Amino acid sequence: MSSTGVAALLAFAAGLGGAVQIAVQGRLGDRVGSLEALTTAAVVGGLLAIAVLLVVRRSVGGVGEAFGGPKWQLLGGVMGVFIVFAVTYAGPRIGVVATTAFLIAAQFALAAIIDRLGWFGVDRIAVSWPRVVGISLLVVGAALTLRR
Repeated sequence: MSSTGVAALLAFAAGLGGAVQIAVQGRLGDRVGSLEALTTAAVVGGLLAIAVLLVVRRSVGGVGEAFGGPKWQLLGGVMGVFIVFAVTYAGPRIGVVATTAFLIAAQFALAAIIDRLGWFGVDRIAVSWPRVVGISLLVVGAALTLRR
C-alpha cells in the first residue's frame, strides 16, 4: 500500500476512534468529572505514546528536540488536551453525532483559513466557492444535528 493509502486509512481509523472517544470520554466524565476524565485520558495517552516511542525508536531523545524547537509547534499538545476536554463535556450534553458534527465543521472552517493564509508553514491553497459552500453546508448540517 502506498504512503497515501496508509495515510488515508489512518485518517479514516482516527475518525472512527474519535466517535468512540466522544462516547467513552463522556461516560467517564459523567462518572468522575470532566477534568478528571481529561487528566486520565492525557495520562493514559502519554504513557502509551512513550511506550510506543520506546519500542519503535528505542529512545525518547526526539521529545527533547521537540521541546527545543519553536514553541508554537507545541500547540498540537495543547489543542489535543482542549479537544479531549471539549468532547468529554459536550458528548453527554448534545450527543456523539452533534459533538462530532460541530467538531468536523469547525475543523473544516479553520482548516480552510489555515490553507488560505498559509499559517503554520503549510502551502497556501485558495478558498474556492465550492469549498465555501461545502463548509457552509457542514455548519448547517451540524446545527441540524442538535434537533432530536
